[in-house]
Amino acid sequence: MVNNKVIGIVGSYRKDGVIDSVITEILANAAKKGAETEKIYLKDSQIEFCTNCRKCTQNEGLERGECIIKDDMESILDRIDSSNYLVIGAPVNFGNINALTQKFVERCVGYAYWPWGEIPKIRNKIKTKKAILVSASAAPAWMGRMLTRTIDSLKTLADLFGAKTIGVIWVGLVNKEQMQLSEKTIQKAKRLTEKLIAA
Repeated sequence: MVNNKVIGIVGSYRKDGVIDSVITEILANAAKKGAETEKIYLKDSQIEFCTNCRKCTQNEGLERGECIIKDDMESILDRIDSSNYLVIGAPVNFGNINALTQKFVERCVGYAYWPWGEIPKIRNKIKTKKAILVSASAAPAWMGRMLTRTIDSLKTLADLFGAKTIGVIWVGLVNKEQMQLSEKTIQKAKRLTEKLIAA
């Protein structure tokens, strides 16, 4: 079931930090356009580490494989699967997404068909959703985007969810825990929201 719902996935450790603030801005703009919105804090969710048993990858088909670990992941992924728009945010930690978000990414392996001895393939390559990616770094934005693997990692996650990435918001020079969003960032969030849920 697909609906007019926007889900924001906050992979940051800091509530009300830069990542959270950008996602809040996008969700607020989406709500003004009549969309239903939900924010998921990975920090507040019970997400265990993937054990790489690969049971979720063995059966053929377009539907994601079922994980044997019983925690919050199934509920989170069900909500993502039933939505049409995603905002996925994670900060840069040592050249890539932080460990909290990477743990989440690894638990999404069930979206791939990966029999033992074969190369993994995304089960459903048809993109029916749209996504905005959000990141932040202590380095200038251009440097963070060019010299880290963060966008590739977030885009891979969007691809697993069947979402086409329609834009990226990267906030650079983040040098303290709490920072106000610049007017430029706020305006970009508004423009990308328009693009995200355009008819």
